[in-house]
Amino acid sequence: MGSQNVEKELAVKVLATCLIGGVVMGVSLYVLSLGGILPAENLSPLSIWRRRRRKKPIRVYMDGCFDMMHYGHCNALRQARALGDELVVGVVSDAEIIANKGPPVTPLNERLIMVNAVKWVDEVITEAPYAITEEFMNKLFNEYNIDYIIHGDDPCILPDGTDAYALAKKAGRYKQIKRTEGVSSTDIVGRMLLCVRERSISDNHNHSSLQRQFSHGHNQKFEDGGTRISHFLPTSRRIVQFSNGRVLVLLAMFENLGPGPNARIVYIDGAFDLFHAGHVEILRLARGLGDFLLVGIHTDQTVSATRGAHRPIMNLHERSLSVLACRYVDEVIIGAPWEVSRDMSLGRESPNALCLQWSMITTFNISLVVHGTIAENNDFEKENSNPYAVPISMDIFKILPSPLDITTTTIIKRILSNHEAYQKRNKKKGESEKRYYEDKTYVSGD
Repeated sequence: MGSQNVEKELAVKVLATCLIGGVVMGVSLYVLSLGGILPAENLSPLSIWRRRRRKKPIRVYMDGCFDMMHYGHCNALRQARALGDELVVGVVSDAEIIANKGPPVTPLNERLIMVNAVKWVDEVITEAPYAITEEFMNKLFNEYNIDYIIHGDDPCILPDGTDAYALAKKAGRYKQIKRTEGVSSTDIVGRMLLCVRERSISDNHNHSSLQRQFSHGHNQKFEDGGTRISHFLPTSRRIVQFSNGRVLVLLAMFENLGPGPNARIVYIDGAFDLFHAGHVEILRLARGLGDFLLVGIHTDQTVSATRGAHRPIMNLHERSLSVLACRYVDEVIIGAPWEVSRDMSLGRESPNALCLQWSMITTFNISLVVHGTIAENNDFEKENSNPYAVPISMDIFKILPSPLDITTTTIIKRILSNHEAYQKRNKKKGESEKRYYEDKTYVSGD
């Protein structure tokens, strides 16, 4: 009986040792993942647990118009989120934009859809003021528990010449991020106007001054198709920053980075040019049909061949970043083939194409291929080579009713219908951007 008690006590000690060892090992991995070393007296699991319990999440605030939202806006939100634990975003009202900048291209409801869809955004304040007044700043601090107000390194000057963030700076609650160079709403407007330069003589006369103004920049050259060359410099680091994947080996040991073997994978493809609220809403519906949403983004050459020589307005890398920033998207195929699921290395008339379509669907384990009712080109069923022939034959193709009647052409028409107002607005903006590039200094981070 005594020997049994001794054995039992020994077993308890061994179990306790294993449990404590496991906790210490877990804490060690946690500390290593933070890239820091804790003092010896703080290494106990209980002290770390208490510290984490006491820790108040750092809430940061960033506001903006987010008009014609692009990957530069998304990158700003990504950087802001990295400065805290929770990101609250204020979206400026239409009335405030009109009073301070001129008419917005996209109305508030569409801008709210876009901001809410960005995966780094935790909370949204609708109809935020353009300038942060003392009253609104106190509301941010006291009601929304904001710790810091964030803005880019480009100056934000109010019509009266004052700094829009002067009060936040004075309060010591202001932090700055790096502006994403190579893209701006002004630049994008210029690209749009190039798409319509072959219209009637009267139209060309009305738009010529705008075209020259918006196209003026560091490089006046144009690509063969007529689209202005983007100043965006794509890097693999930026793609990783925008993707859902993890590059840390330690985290890869514990996380499932892709869809499981039994996951229902939904595939949708398109140009996703001038990524807008209509795109977001169809992606939201598509994501709701499965466990994992795979998005195919067509090449610039494919878009030009199917939608005109002056398309796309945004190049492949720019369009990919905009789609990657959407919270409904799990993964993208950068440069997806026009025909689902064709091997891009084969010609259009290749006899092996049909076989490879089946192969791609199998490779990515695609359960469903979807397409919206609102698109630039919905005549694919009438074409000699239907890009969705294979998924249709496999009975895994579905047409989704698009929630919003918006296309890239819709956005372009908005610009052209009110071009004089946008000319005045963007002239002032263009001048401020020119000063920014002339006076800019290196900003660390990002």
